[in-house]
Amino acid sequence: MLPLMKRNTIGPNIFDEFFNAPSLHAERQFSAPKINVIEEKEAFKIEVAAPGFDKADFNVEVKDDVLTISTKKEEEKNEEGKNYKRKEFCYSAFSRSFILPDLVNSENVNAEYKNGILNVNIPKMEEAKEKPARMIEIQ
Repeated sequence: MLPLMKRNTIGPNIFDEFFNAPSLHAERQFSAPKINVIEEKEAFKIEVAAPGFDKADFNVEVKDDVLTISTKKEEEKNEEGKNYKRKEFCYSAFSRSFILPDLVNSENVNAEYKNGILNVNIPKMEEAKEKPARMIEIQ
C-alpha cells in the first residue's frame, strides 16, 4: 500500500489509524455471486444473486456451447466542497461460465433481471424433454 501522507516518526499518526480502519476497506467488497442451477422438465434455469446492479450492467453470451454471464459496474462517489485526504472508487465485476450440454437449445436462451436476481432460462431440445410414461400392451 502506498502511503497517503508522510509518516510521523515521533509517534502514532491519527491519519494512519483513520485510513487503516477495517470499515473503510470493507465498504464495497464484492466477489462472484452465488448461483442456483435448477433442472425442470422443459428447461434449465440459472439464478444469479446480484443485487445492486441494473439489467444494463449484465452481459449474457453463448459461444461454442459455453454460456458466460458477466457484469462490470463502475461507481464513483463524489462529494463536492470537501478537502479529500482519501477518495474511493467502486468497481465491481464478475464472470461465470457454464458448458452447455448437447440436450439444450442454445439458440433460445433468454434472461431477465428482477429484484436483484438474474434469471437465465436455457430451454431443452424437444427430444431431451421428459416424456410422460405410456403403457405398453403385453402380447
